[in-house]
Amino acid sequence: MNEKSKFLALSDEMLVKKICEEQNTLVFKYLCDRYKAKIYNKCFGFVKSRAVASQLTQDVFLEVYKKLNMFKPKTSFSSWIFAITYDVCSQYKTKNKEKNIAFLDNSNSQHLKIEVSDSSLFQMRPDKLKKALELINPKDKAILLLKYQDDASLNDLEVLLNTTQSAVKLRLKTAKARIVEMYNTI
Repeated sequence: MNEKSKFLALSDEMLVKKICEEQNTLVFKYLCDRYKAKIYNKCFGFVKSRAVASQLTQDVFLEVYKKLNMFKPKTSFSSWIFAITYDVCSQYKTKNKEKNIAFLDNSNSQHLKIEVSDSSLFQMRPDKLKKALELINPKDKAILLLKYQDDASLNDLEVLLNTTQSAVKLRLKTAKARIVEMYNTI
């Protein structure tokens, strides 16, 4: 078994441990290769530009490399890297919001009182849901995608967002209400 095959057979967590112990950028490249397409697709989903998505993908991996020693196996590596991806994309969208579609941010509006069930989200038409996701606040979009696309549990979200479970539940409730509100206006 050659060295590359040996590394490719390791789990994400074992690769991270090896990278942190040895500061081996070649091993980091193998880890990047595993996630490059997924990260690019998630970035493209945020910005709808191949060039910007490519740049954001590089930014994500730079951020991952800088924070790699902070990864704790309390959550899966994939959830951790996707959270960083959504954070980088949200920051980009926020900085460039004047160039993009304005997003909804009515923190004090009535929609916070609306209870949205998960089943009602799953019954939405994909084309309208995709449009609605583009129109809401990037941070709301990020938490919804982590929860429903990337299957992050409440415990994962608590660790990834460095907050309490009740705060995660409130953010999810708010984001679901906003997506439903936007969905209904399309």
